[in-house]
Amino acid sequence: MKNSNNINIRDYNKIIDSLAVQCIKARHIRVLQALTIDSFYDVENIVILPNKGTISYTQAGAQQQVAPGEMLFIPGGQPITITYGRNNPLQLDQEAFTDDHQRYFQAMAAPDLEGQLENFSYITFEAKLLEAVNFFTSLAIPPFIIKDNAHLSNTLKSILLESSAATIGNARMVQTYTEQLVIEIVRHLIANHLFTDNLITHSHYFKDPRLIKLLHYIRDNLGGNLSNRKLAAVAHVSEDYVGQYFKMLIGINPQDYIEFQRMERAVKLLSTTQKSIRDIGQEVGFKDTAYFCRRFRMRFGIPAGKMRRKASFSI
Repeated sequence: MKNSNNINIRDYNKIIDSLAVQCIKARHIRVLQALTIDSFYDVENIVILPNKGTISYTQAGAQQQVAPGEMLFIPGGQPITITYGRNNPLQLDQEAFTDDHQRYFQAMAAPDLEGQLENFSYITFEAKLLEAVNFFTSLAIPPFIIKDNAHLSNTLKSILLESSAATIGNARMVQTYTEQLVIEIVRHLIANHLFTDNLITHSHYFKDPRLIKLLHYIRDNLGGNLSNRKLAAVAHVSEDYVGQYFKMLIGINPQDYIEFQRMERAVKLLSTTQKSIRDIGQEVGFKDTAYFCRRFRMRFGIPAGKMRRKASFSI
């Protein structure tokens, strides 16, 4: 069965069924000082809901404002210049913000709709296709505003409410609502004809078992040999062809994909363990710690050590 956008519903149900979804953080934030963060970057997907005040971001040289009742969706891996507040915002890069975030943001227990200070709520979450690929990152779509979607807004608010509730089963409810949130976002994209060409390409994941085998092999061997020669042997294709084959289905060459996966794993290890930066670099496939640190800073705009501090607060 296909809808008016010529999208095979059966294929998209397979995609949804294959997603491993997890809520990472859900918080309410008070804005103490208006600021603009240049080239903000996170490996997780983020949905931001303004409660009081102004949030805007820059896209293609134009500033887009998130109106009351709207939400801003930032796919994982997509850099964005984002502004909180409107009166003479400070201009900061991600490193400067991370160094002194407590001057600008303060966590709060619940949304403040009546107070004087601007505030917003947000969640970060994973949605891994085949337990290997960040689904929204792989779509290569830019940040966008979600408008006129009460279902999605209510689901987001339910996640925020359950995440702060000391009630029986709240963790399970957060998981359920986060899975619902992902489905609502995909439905929103389709219903509003957003990035449907990007969505359609993902039917390839279920039509070529060699690709699935490759993605799982990369996921399970990030610390090992992932040269094109090795990938070609895993996929049973020639070394000359494997790069073209991978890029045709995924949209990027395999070595760029592998580096992103390694960096994503490194961020998770920095935020969930106390392992040294040297050990983390080696665990994700970088034998040279200095090279790992250079590549990490080039991708995220901050050193690995500061990413560990950032993870304690996020945005």
